[in-house]
Order: sequence, then C-alpha cells, then structure tokens
Amino acid sequence: MKAVVFVLCLPLIGCAAGASDRFASAGKATGIASYYGAESGRRTASGEWFRPEGLSAAHRTLPFGTRLSVTNLATSQTCIVRVNDRGPALWTGRVLDLSTGAARLCGLIKSGTARIAYSILGD
Repeated sequence: MKAVVFVLCLPLIGCAAGASDRFASAGKATGIASYYGAESGRRTASGEWFRPEGLSAAHRTLPFGTRLSVTNLATSQTCIVRVNDRGPALWTGRVLDLSTGAARLCGLIKSGTARIAYSILGD
C-alpha cells in the first residue's frame, strides 16, 4: 500500500519544485529570498563553517560552490554569493536563503524577504 501511495504522489513532487527551479537549470531564475543569521560556529551542509557576514547562500539543488549573481528587484542592489548550504525549506516558497552579509548588500535586511532574480555565473 505504501508503494502505491508513493507512486501516486510522484508526479506531485515535480510540481512542488515550482517554476523557478525549472528555470534555474537554464541559469536564471526569480523568486523570493530571505536571509538567515545563524551564529558562527555551525557547519553548513557543504561542511564548511558558516560565516554570517560572508557572501554565501543556501539553495535546495544547485551544486556547492556555484556562484550566483543575486539582484533585489525592488532596489536593483546586487551581490555575488556562493552556494554552500541547503535550503530554504520547500514549504516556505522561497528560492534562496542568503547569509546576513549578502542580505545587507542586496538590501533585504530591513524587509526580511525580497523578490529577487539570480543567475549562475561561469568560472
């Protein structure tokens, strides 16, 4: 019975990722970003130490080390970050969680969240 439920839900899993994640494979996407100010001294999903004032981001699927150009669509402020963590949780509807340092440069500290556009940068 559990296998049947899983198979029936499988098509829904692809829909849950949202349009933004489909566009991310093309190198560009938009969506809502927030920031997290976890304390230093914890490890990110990539294994490196989290630095709140660093320029890093959490994304659900992009490979660790991917560099992104992130633009706050309300203010046109831009920063470049590197993916080193996983998140945000799917149920939040957000596409990126930025470190506090990146959020400051992108102008979303005060608002907490912002509609952003991001693109993958080449090496």
